[in-house]
Order: sequence, then C-alpha cells, then structure tokens
Amino acid sequence: MDKKKIQLILGVILIMAGMGVFYRIPQVMPKVATIKAFAGSLGIIKFSFYMLGVFLIFGGAKKIHDNKNGNNRHEADPDSDPDSSQRIKDS
Repeated sequence: MDKKKIQLILGVILIMAGMGVFYRIPQVMPKVATIKAFAGSLGIIKFSFYMLGVFLIFGGAKKIHDNKNGNNRHEADPDSDPDSSQRIKDS
C-alpha cells in the first residue's frame, strides 16, 4: 500500500474517532459525575472532551484534504524549500 492511501485511511479513522467522541460524551458524563474528584469540574471536562472531538475531526479532514490536493510535506523535495537557500547563505 502506498503512502497516499495510508494517509487517506488515517484521515478517515481520525474523523470516525472524533465522531465517536461526540457520540459517547452524553453517555459517559453521568458516570464521570459520580466520581467525587471530578464532580466540581464537569463543565471543564465536558469542554475538553468536545475539543478533543473537534481536533480529531479537523485533523482527519486536513489529512484527507491534503491528500486529495497533493499537499504532502513528506514527499516534498528538500531542494525546493525556499528557506534552504537562505540557510546556505547564512552559513
């Protein structure tokens, strides 16, 4: 399997994981509320879980978008880096 296909699959998995987080939060929060140590900070915990889901979904979407548009940093030619000529001059 080539790198492009692996990156596409990884992007889909990240999106599915993010959607799973959104699906599970309403089911898990009542269980978290029963833990005395977390009872006072349920809002922060809920916000953190939702942010985790958002990051997973956006990360997966970015991987898919970059994969479809050919913006893969790992396959970039190091000689085409515009900053590389500046680094050579500074040395």
